[in-house]
Amino acid sequence: MIKKTPFKLLLSHEEAVKIISENVQPIDRVEWVSLDEAFKRVLAEDLVADRFVPPFDRSAMDGYAVKAEDTFGASSFNPKTLVLREVVYAGTVPHETLKRGDCTQIATGGPLPESADAVVMIEFTERDGENVKVFKPVYPGANISRKGEDIEEGKLVLNHGSYLTSAKIGVFAALGRERVKVYEKPQVVVVPTGSEVCAVGTKLGEGQVYDINSHTLAAIASENGALVTRFEIVPDTHEALEGAINTVQDKDMVVVAGGSSVGERDLLNGIIEQLGTVLFHGVQVKPGKPTLFGLVDEKPVFGMPGYPTSCLSNAHLFLIPALRKLARLPPRIEKGVKARLSERVVSSSGRKQFLTVQLRDGIAYPVFRHSGAITSMADADGYIVLPTNVDVIEKGDEVTVLLLNE
Repeated sequence: MIKKTPFKLLLSHEEAVKIISENVQPIDRVEWVSLDEAFKRVLAEDLVADRFVPPFDRSAMDGYAVKAEDTFGASSFNPKTLVLREVVYAGTVPHETLKRGDCTQIATGGPLPESADAVVMIEFTERDGENVKVFKPVYPGANISRKGEDIEEGKLVLNHGSYLTSAKIGVFAALGRERVKVYEKPQVVVVPTGSEVCAVGTKLGEGQVYDINSHTLAAIASENGALVTRFEIVPDTHEALEGAINTVQDKDMVVVAGGSSVGERDLLNGIIEQLGTVLFHGVQVKPGKPTLFGLVDEKPVFGMPGYPTSCLSNAHLFLIPALRKLARLPPRIEKGVKARLSERVVSSSGRKQFLTVQLRDGIAYPVFRHSGAITSMADADGYIVLPTNVDVIEKGDEVTVLLLNE
């Protein structure tokens, strides 16, 4: 039986993250996409090379292909003179087999003539008609890129589950692969709620505010590998919200903006209990205490706080790790920088606090205003963590700022 925790029993940040991780399963649907569509996707197969890269011995420099022994003893005072037989450019094929005393002018990337075993860089030569003077000896293999030097035929090049960076896209191109088998992007529904919320682009009524949260949450979900459907604003009625939650049957995750607190019109907890299981409701963090997580049809449902700063802060703490696991993306690595705090900060007793800051010349300036101020996040470069057992951080104390946009 799955343990439920009501809002009055707050979980720690770490406990909430653990429950989310245990109950979000990576997507297993796959699809084939073009190479140009594969960037930032997750590979759904092992990539084994079916050819050598490069497919032939080639020159690594502009210069002259030679038999290395013909250059032994060459110097600026005693150059070796070779006979030019042909010119080979990248993309052309040599026709002459080099004999002793011969050379072939060759461009970087040009195929090496048969029996040539080195390339003299053009800087150490001087051409005089059909004769080429060589002023520096080379050893066998010098300035040559051998067949299969980069990738050998039959080699495992990329593992199943690899995140396809620009360089890994280049590996597919080097092997001539124009189609790539990847995992599908998870389908995520973002549901804005609240009779006080008004759609962007429409006229505000009395007591209304524009819908901020669904747009920021949709952007976060898209940024972290999801295909996003954003609902129209759902009013504070049981029937409307239940209908929105039920869309999870055809999707992989539902994220509800608002309705997760314990007020009279905050219905989400009861609806998820009715349709599935509430795994936790309430976390010991500031901002963002009224965060909810549960399962409906074994699929994750998040209830995010209604205040924009709380919503966005907890999206970084809880939603992003869940999205990245669902999409099979690598975990987000938080990068920290050291800074000095610009002012004294008093924390909230009993809750881990995440304080947004702006960085200037090694100084961390708190920018948190209140939970409803979206600029508290928009102006922030990162945040500092105040553990539950820390009451005060003094002005000038060194802190670690975890960067938001890395």
